[in-house]
Amino acid sequence: MNPDHTQRTPRPGRRSVLRTAVLGTAAGLALPTAASAADPARTTAAPSGTASRPAPGPADPVSWRWLGTSGWRMDLGGRTVLFDPYVTRFPTGLFGGTFDAATELETDEGLVDRHAGRPEVILVSHSHWDHLNDVPYLAKTTGARVVGTETTYHLLCSLGVDPAQLSVVRGGEVLDFGGYTVEAVASVHSRNKNHSYFSPGTLNAPPATAPTTIGELPEGDTLAFQVTFGNGPSVFLMGGSDFIEREVTGLRPDIAMVAVPSSTATHRYVPRLMGALGSPGVVVPVHWDNFEVPLSGPPLRDPGADLDGLVAGVRAASPASRVVVPDYRTVYGPDMRPRR
Repeated sequence: MNPDHTQRTPRPGRRSVLRTAVLGTAAGLALPTAASAADPARTTAAPSGTASRPAPGPADPVSWRWLGTSGWRMDLGGRTVLFDPYVTRFPTGLFGGTFDAATELETDEGLVDRHAGRPEVILVSHSHWDHLNDVPYLAKTTGARVVGTETTYHLLCSLGVDPAQLSVVRGGEVLDFGGYTVEAVASVHSRNKNHSYFSPGTLNAPPATAPTTIGELPEGDTLAFQVTFGNGPSVFLMGGSDFIEREVTGLRPDIAMVAVPSSTATHRYVPRLMGALGSPGVVVPVHWDNFEVPLSGPPLRDPGADLDGLVAGVRAASPASRVVVPDYRTVYGPDMRPRR
């Protein structure tokens, strides 16, 4: 925990410009559109650790692509950052009432390459399969730096990722990647209707054998991240639908990717989060889709996730925020409007 979070100095100049000139101040709901890239092009970012990686200039716009669940691809000047990339999306029975924790892990390498490109940094909120599954392949084939918890570190080491590529954070660290910064934020995982976590557990050492099934990937604590692109927008990224209010107070992102809860176990989830974040200019609901259907089609709702309730809650608690319900096939510009 970082007791000085409430002392963060707001960034009124940049944020007010974005709010008025880019993000807009009128509340509204931007529905998914077909302005899209169903087959996103690969980027040319060099693997982490290479010497030549020019910092983005003011003319380099940020673009966002939703990878489903809580995952995002962020591109800036030929450089790619990923958050919780889960592209393979194999069936586990979760959405059919026959969940099988013994489902084997698998990665569709061609599909992952097509959607994820060549990332230089991968941010991982926690170690459940729908957040971590495709990270080992991406790390090993691109050389990307992976930022996550100690549990994520131990799991990836056991799965053959070079420890030199892994950065363990706990919350409070601000990492400078030359052109953008990443702030790690201590967080907590979603609560179910019994006020409990799904598949909890942490690792303080690599497992005796590398995991082969989804049940062998414990949560391992949860992080959120705030990424700030130079003088451009800042984005708050959640991997679970809960948060530590004292840790997020004062972050004031321009865009907040907010996970949709599957229960009402978290007290006043939306009003507290909007207040702590300072009513972001744009709020994007995530983790409301059935993540066992391909990214090639439109998102299908997880019947257990109350998307409509979250949208209504944001409108009530933060009426100046614009709500954007994302689509897999759309590339969004820095203001989270579809790029033409």
